[in-house]
Amino acid sequence: MKKLTASVLTLVLSSSLAIVNAQQKTSDTVRTQDIEGVVVTALGIKREKKSLGYASEEVKAEALTGGTTNTGNVAGLLSGKVAGLQVNTNNNFGGSSNLLIRGYKSLSGGAPLIVIDGSPVNNGTIKGSIFDYGNFLSDINQNDIESINVLKGAAASALYGERGSDGVILIVTKNGRGKQDGSWGVTLNSSVNVGFIDKSTFPKYQTRYGAGYGPQYGNDTNGDGNPDEYFNHDPDTGEFQVPLTEDASYGAEFNPNLMVRQWYSYDPTSPYYGKATPWVAAKNGPIKFFENPVTYVNSISLEKGNKSSNISLSYSNMLSNGLLPNSDLRKNSLTAKFSYDFTDKLHATVFSTLTIQDTKGRNETGYSDNIVTGFRQWWQTNVDLYELRDAYARTNNSNNTWNRTSGADGTPAYWNNPYFQRYQNYQSDSRTRTFSYAQLKYDVSKNFGITGKLSYDNMQMLIEQRLMNGSLPQAFGASGNNVTSGYSRQDVRTAETNFDVFANYKFDITDDLNVSGILGGNVRRNLSDGVYASTEGGLATPGLFAISNSASPIIPPDENYAKWLTSSLYATASFGYKNLLFVDGTYRVDRSSNLPKENNTYDYYSATGSLILSELWKQNWLSFWKVRANYAEVGSSTVNYQLQNTYRVRGGFGNTGLVDQSYFLANPDLKPQRSKELEFGMEAQFLKNRLGFDVAVYKTRTLDQIINLPVSSATGYRTFLVNAGQINNKGIEVQLNGTPFKTSNFSWDVDVNWSKNENEVVSLYGDAKNYLLASYQGGISLNARVGEAFGALVGSDYVYLNGERVVDPATGRYLRNPNQVIGNITPDWIGGIRNSFNYKGISVSFLIDVKHGGDVYSTDMYYGLATGLYEETAVGDYRTAGVINPGVNPNGQVNTTPTIAPGTFGNVDGYRRMPNSRFVYDASYVKLREASIGYSLPKSILKNTSLQEAKISLVGRNLWIIHKNLPYADPEAGTGNGLASKGNSIGVLPTTRDIGINVTLKF
Repeated sequence: MKKLTASVLTLVLSSSLAIVNAQQKTSDTVRTQDIEGVVVTALGIKREKKSLGYASEEVKAEALTGGTTNTGNVAGLLSGKVAGLQVNTNNNFGGSSNLLIRGYKSLSGGAPLIVIDGSPVNNGTIKGSIFDYGNFLSDINQNDIESINVLKGAAASALYGERGSDGVILIVTKNGRGKQDGSWGVTLNSSVNVGFIDKSTFPKYQTRYGAGYGPQYGNDTNGDGNPDEYFNHDPDTGEFQVPLTEDASYGAEFNPNLMVRQWYSYDPTSPYYGKATPWVAAKNGPIKFFENPVTYVNSISLEKGNKSSNISLSYSNMLSNGLLPNSDLRKNSLTAKFSYDFTDKLHATVFSTLTIQDTKGRNETGYSDNIVTGFRQWWQTNVDLYELRDAYARTNNSNNTWNRTSGADGTPAYWNNPYFQRYQNYQSDSRTRTFSYAQLKYDVSKNFGITGKLSYDNMQMLIEQRLMNGSLPQAFGASGNNVTSGYSRQDVRTAETNFDVFANYKFDITDDLNVSGILGGNVRRNLSDGVYASTEGGLATPGLFAISNSASPIIPPDENYAKWLTSSLYATASFGYKNLLFVDGTYRVDRSSNLPKENNTYDYYSATGSLILSELWKQNWLSFWKVRANYAEVGSSTVNYQLQNTYRVRGGFGNTGLVDQSYFLANPDLKPQRSKELEFGMEAQFLKNRLGFDVAVYKTRTLDQIINLPVSSATGYRTFLVNAGQINNKGIEVQLNGTPFKTSNFSWDVDVNWSKNENEVVSLYGDAKNYLLASYQGGISLNARVGEAFGALVGSDYVYLNGERVVDPATGRYLRNPNQVIGNITPDWIGGIRNSFNYKGISVSFLIDVKHGGDVYSTDMYYGLATGLYEETAVGDYRTAGVINPGVNPNGQVNTTPTIAPGTFGNVDGYRRMPNSRFVYDASYVKLREASIGYSLPKSILKNTSLQEAKISLVGRNLWIIHKNLPYADPEAGTGNGLASKGNSIGVLPTTRDIGINVTLKF
């Protein structure tokens, strides 16, 4: 991978230097102002980029959406396009995309603030479920976006207060433009995308052995008092019977001449009822269970504008199905934006967007009750998926499963029929999202203006989960008791209101010195309201999914209501001297209702400077050269109701009300978390903007973090809330742009970004050395450990002697050393390379996305190698002679002992005998993330039609995983949103190669 990356970079840079000079034209004259351009910064203020003393990176709409399929989630479209921005996109249906700027700064994780036209919006998610409900950034219609500007450092985002400490993603929406004659402009977009499974991200099953855990069934044939056959026997006929309850493939070797009673021979509706069938591998394995996801997106936009007003209206409809059967997503978005100048001084802008999304059949995540976990870890290779499909249909959609309790008892032992689970035990959710703002600006003079702005972000969601009668007993509902049927519903509402008033000013102090800035204030009100209710004891009437159909008295609904207020004042001053030197200062003070009165007011400040060296040293080949530096301090508070312990009502006992307390001990003396950052940068453009770079280096310290630390259960609590801990980050970000070749008809543009972040947990609370972030199946955990990078994977490791793994000479198995650091989720570096070619009306582009380093723990390999699913467990005499593990014995001699008892599951490899570190893999990848070929019809053809523009494109996404180390899965895929989904590959859906056609018509 290093050679690949180095080769591409060498090609780009050498081509640029060699060809650029030869391709220059005198008409390419570019001014400094044109090179840097105008960008949108904090609070929606437009500024010349050359004056900024901090790192920011803008992605235009065409670069964001033009070269890829419509993903339905804007966050995922940023993958590989911004230096310092790490994007993790999972494969869950309608799932989350995680954004991280400049590494983890907080022990609680952290994500950038999302801002639309200067107003913050909610990018949260619903937590505490086995389903991934996606992050709410997916509610934004990507066709409404004009550009995205990423504010990376504390100085860039300080004006957003406590929520800007992890960076800011600024989204600018489109304004209405219309046609030159003032009439309406109409744009139609239509696309269809189809996904095909990337088979490198799904197991390759061995087809040599079938069901079982080894020779431990049937009769005792060797006289030692223990069963030692690979099959049970039918109690009536004595025929071989597959081990029905077992969910492994470490059984008898396949033999078409061997007749065995399998699960379907006990199904009276099956054509094989009462019959033994040949012992062979299934023709249709688990990969046949998946469907080809298809997505249709159709949109229309209307635009009209002139000097004093403009209007933009858009509507988008998205229809999509997922990989798994019975999955469906329907999303409709309606957006309107109006701008109107009442007078030369009074200007108004109103924006509103409505998104309605209905989703059915999201996939389960994690270990329990996850179909894909079964496919990857606990499966019989003799089970045919189409047989299960037909059995489900034959028995009136009942739970006719392969994993029977016995021949006579068809209730599931561990696993439902997957078709029954998908069609009967499905979840559904509906979400209505509105975001609106109204802004009024009055220009008192050409140097002074006042702006008032009100924004409102509201989300309402209904989530329903179903468990049909006859299901495998599982923990369900408010009580968490095991039941075979049930129904739950959750109603969620979040709302945020922001009111801003600020004055902007701009004055010339002298002919060479000017100052500009803003003075203002903000009031933010947040609301969170949720109700959860479920049946208890199952459903009284089968198939009637309603709380009132509870078989037993229900537990009172769990109601959560919270509101909080943050009020702020802020000010900025930007000084410019001769377009040569720029110095900025910002100050903001917040007051949060979530902190105690003594500590609820806290301030932030930043100072930045930039020097335009190209104004001092003018050369024909030097278009622009700037150095910059900044320092900033930002803070943040905590979530609501952390100062005093609260109690939850749990119904009553007779006439006595019952309540329970929180698991954590609140802290009335909390103070704000603080983060301090120093940044230096340089950017330059050469040869009339044909070659350029932007480099930033930074160092961040985050102190007084608000975290829950464990406490003795004797206190009545599990954790207590404190200010503690320090995390340091330092890193470098590099952006390169080049145009290696350019003529009047052809151009080749290259954009490269690369970043490296180093992270260290410096301290925790007192003498504590470890803070648990998440626990995974198999005894492994994700941690913040002092002296290590954030996200240390801790579990058992090999025992080493002089750098060699130590093997027990009696068993041939590795010795294990518990509680060791065996990996870390933090990548060494990330980067992307985008090439764009244009020839007349033909455009071609592709994006290579790279992540190097970081680790992932595979629970699938941990179990799947033990249960004999994967092809490497059936090579040669693996199950008869075992393997000789490389290493040395405790005496230092080379190991020559093969693993003992290899015929029984897990004795050679897998969770029973191997340390956790065996299943930690390098999470690096190189992906062909995007590719497109487009053709725009020539203007000459459209001249006598109503069409202004017509373009058709063939687009693709995730077309090729060029390099990865994790077997049978995508190292990028996680279980959901947040820290708990990091560093663990468990039951994830396979990745799809998505190919589509986009058509755009402009009238």
